[in-house]
Amino acid sequence: MHEDQPWPGTWRTIAYQVLTLPVRIVEFAVLLVLLVAGIATTIVWVGIPLLMLATALTHRFADAERRWLRRWLRTPVADAIRKRGDGRVRNWLAQLTDATTWRDLTYLLVATPIAIVEFVLGVVSAIVVPLALTVAPGAGWLHGKLALTLLGPPRVQRLEARATRLQASRARGVDAAEAERRRIERDLHDGAQQRLVSVAMTVGRAKAKVGDTDTAELHTLLDEAHADAKLAVSELRDLARGIYPAVLGDRGLDAALSALAAKSPVPVSVSVDLDERPPAAVETTTYFVVGETLTNAAKYAEASDVRVDVRRDGDTVIAEVTDDGRGGAEIRPGGGLAGLADRAATIDGVVSVVSPAGGPTVVRAELPCSW
Repeated sequence: MHEDQPWPGTWRTIAYQVLTLPVRIVEFAVLLVLLVAGIATTIVWVGIPLLMLATALTHRFADAERRWLRRWLRTPVADAIRKRGDGRVRNWLAQLTDATTWRDLTYLLVATPIAIVEFVLGVVSAIVVPLALTVAPGAGWLHGKLALTLLGPPRVQRLEARATRLQASRARGVDAAEAERRRIERDLHDGAQQRLVSVAMTVGRAKAKVGDTDTAELHTLLDEAHADAKLAVSELRDLARGIYPAVLGDRGLDAALSALAAKSPVPVSVSVDLDERPPAAVETTTYFVVGETLTNAAKYAEASDVRVDVRRDGDTVIAEVTDDGRGGAEIRPGGGLAGLADRAATIDGVVSVVSPAGGPTVVRAELPCSW
């Protein structure tokens, strides 16, 4: 999935700009002293431990920066993947040849002078409200873009990780499709097919009674056949709805999700903000993710209110279902949420669950519109 920097909140950005400057000054000073002293004394071997310490601190400082960026600026920067070696010296030499180390160091050295400018913007913006609404978030957005460039994984690592994720998601998708096929076959055989067989047999028995004088038994058999026929039609309709809901194809996600909400025993509010209809696979996956989550909220969460929010963020459709239930939901192998994750994985999507004890529970699906 493509990573991009979202627009950060105003006051979170100001807090980030003001509070991180003292830390960055300390980081900058420590690294600069260690690097200068280490390089100057390398010829007498004293500098080697200093440079090893500088490398270790570079990694620690950069990892802390990643956590701050995710928390304050909502920057989707992933944790670093670094080369490793056997033993301290070999491990250090491996890290020296790792592009991630040098990207971390570059960011730490560049971020300090930038932080001074951001500090001034943060303080001024906190005082002048119009600046707080415009300049501070813009500066935070630019900072997040810089961080993604330097602290994010190199392009080769991103491509390798994407290829691995795609391979795994395709495998899960094949398994999910096969399981869905078996379910449909089982439902047809055990449900609608058996019901229609029963209808045929009942009608046959009724035909045999046509020439008899026992009209009461004839009416009973015909009533049974009529009831079985209606059940068969209902089961076939439910089965077809499970494959692809007609309202989704005809009127799109807003109408389809509103129909789901109307059937829920728990009050559900639906918000769909899409400029245009996403691909059919994304619509279908979104529909079933929301539908299964609403079912879980009604059955297990003891929720009294559910919110459904579907929106477009760049080339990704984000669907969030939030309930005020008891919490404790998680993705377990073989569970319903795991099935949703597998279904989303077929189009390189991701389903995550945040559900602390006592609630609320947030099920979030991020579904790319291009793959």
